[in-house]
Amino acid sequence: MPLVTTKEMFQKAYEGGYAVGAFNVNNMEIIQGITRAAKKHNAPVILQVSAGAIKYAGPEYLKAMVNAAVEETGLPIALHLDHGPDFETCKECIDMGFTSVMIDGSHLPYEENIELTKKVVDYAHAHGVVVEGELGQLAGVEDDVNVSEEDASYTKPEQVYDFVTKTGVDSLAIAIGTSHGAYKFKPGQKPQLRFDILAEIQEILPGFPIVLHGASSVNQDHIKMINEYGGEMPDAIGIPEDMLRQASSMAVCKINVDSDIRIAMTAALRKHLSGNAKDFDPRKYLTPARVLIEEVVSHKIETVLGCADRA
Repeated sequence: MPLVTTKEMFQKAYEGGYAVGAFNVNNMEIIQGITRAAKKHNAPVILQVSAGAIKYAGPEYLKAMVNAAVEETGLPIALHLDHGPDFETCKECIDMGFTSVMIDGSHLPYEENIELTKKVVDYAHAHGVVVEGELGQLAGVEDDVNVSEEDASYTKPEQVYDFVTKTGVDSLAIAIGTSHGAYKFKPGQKPQLRFDILAEIQEILPGFPIVLHGASSVNQDHIKMINEYGGEMPDAIGIPEDMLRQASSMAVCKINVDSDIRIAMTAALRKHLSGNAKDFDPRKYLTPARVLIEEVVSHKIETVLGCADRA
């Protein structure tokens, strides 16, 4: 099976009341951990790379490893550019064979966001590639994305129809209370998603796929496991899983996952190296990292996304 776009994935997800996981990848072990979990649960999956991942590994290497995962698993897998910063980066990925790209013009004035997004959409659609746009800004830091709390803003429902109509995007990332990075909330601060905004957008754009970024949600079981693996996790991190599950039962068809995977991988590496300080075989310390990534992704598929047996 070749790489697929997200078009059919999202249609099925919207109708089925679940979401597809979009997991950020940087190397082989991360790709293997994610896709082994997806294969185990017969789940569709989106493997996405940021501009930072492209700088680190190179688009050719990343695409070759994703192609190997497609061949090995036989699953419907989309290869997606996450937070494309400009037209040139999106074009490079489209020409390389990515099946989906995101152009992030959310930091621009509204009309400029429309102009840039439409330029990417026109090129992508001419090459059979789908496009994700963004309205509203999430606070937090992730790779090259860095937005302060003061500059963050909720998506304005009154803009979404105009934006989608003028740009022709295939999905839309919105800001309803999630944020990039792992450590999202100050002591005593309770996370809360603006389901009223999501419901209004769903009413304005019935059947249109919505995307959630910044949805890290390590649960208590995984906090305990990661602590045992040598990490130092706070008791409260990320968005509660029941909120994400509620969002995926509505218009949200894609939920991005990055920080959770980084935390799991780092915890496993710390655990192994703390007890094997003289070990210099990367296979020995990357194997438990891959196993823990697979466990975290399996949990996401079963509990948060609801996309098991939907491939």
